[in-house]
Amino acid sequence: MKNAEHERQEIVDYIYMHVPDETVEHLEKVASEKVLGRQIDIWDVHTNVERWWVMSSPTNLYSQKQFPSMDVAISFHIGLTARVMERHERTASNEQAERFPIAWRKWEQAAEAATEADEAEEFQSVGMRCREALISFVKESTDIVKMENKTTLPKASDFNGWTDLIGNTIAAGSSAERRRGYLKSIAKSTWELVNWLTHADSATKFDAYFAYKATGHVLSAWSLLILRYEHGVPDRCPKCASYRLSTEYVTTEEERLFQMTVCEVCQWQSEPSEISSHDSKFQDEQPQEKPEGDCVFVEVPLRGANPPMPSKKRSK
Repeated sequence: MKNAEHERQEIVDYIYMHVPDETVEHLEKVASEKVLGRQIDIWDVHTNVERWWVMSSPTNLYSQKQFPSMDVAISFHIGLTARVMERHERTASNEQAERFPIAWRKWEQAAEAATEADEAEEFQSVGMRCREALISFVKESTDIVKMENKTTLPKASDFNGWTDLIGNTIAAGSSAERRRGYLKSIAKSTWELVNWLTHADSATKFDAYFAYKATGHVLSAWSLLILRYEHGVPDRCPKCASYRLSTEYVTTEEERLFQMTVCEVCQWQSEPSEISSHDSKFQDEQPQEKPEGDCVFVEVPLRGANPPMPSKKRSK
């Protein structure tokens, strides 16, 4: 297949970056497919040690010893990148999703609705789901952030009232003024946005997409500060005033996970705080099916021009 010199250079540089001990001796673009709107280019790369499939959008490489079939390698690449992109799209960390499960579940429902929505009333329903996610979030937050004066609490649906109280608690003092102001600002503007979307007859698909993304940002930013407040993480060491603080994790014999803040200067330690014990690693337990058909393995590819040298020279 035809390919530009800059494409060849990018592949050579990619190999150099990920397997710096190998030298590209030959490379050939052997296929190009469009899947889910993304262009995937497949390169057959020979080095002095190994033979690789290099695939684009995003770029990744696969050993041809492990994936002798190009079709199997493409299928694996598509599945892998789809899962990575889906995880990246979801802004909540495991701990955030576990501490605020209702809010994040409603946000995920809004995300699904935004993807499938085609008409104005469906765009409006995305706004409704985002609104419910925000209200659920402040309700779940009050289980962590206790209000001192319970006689002046806002109504359950008063999102701005709750975020004002919670923000003053988790980001108190003059040193956190900018942080507190930012939290309140994004909360108020996003609340106004999703309420407008709920009743907007002229709303577009992008309005729905933007609203759910903005809601996810609010949930993520507020979750981060609330969990920091819950774990009692200080900005400076209370003993020596150093900023050199780190977080350490300890697992007990009962497999309970705790975290504590430690000063790297004076070795001060905070009281251990228990966090989620759920494992964040993904384990794929799906059985692997044996591929059918002959493997695509070009033993002697058509030789073109010699591959370019890496853009960066190896350090001696």
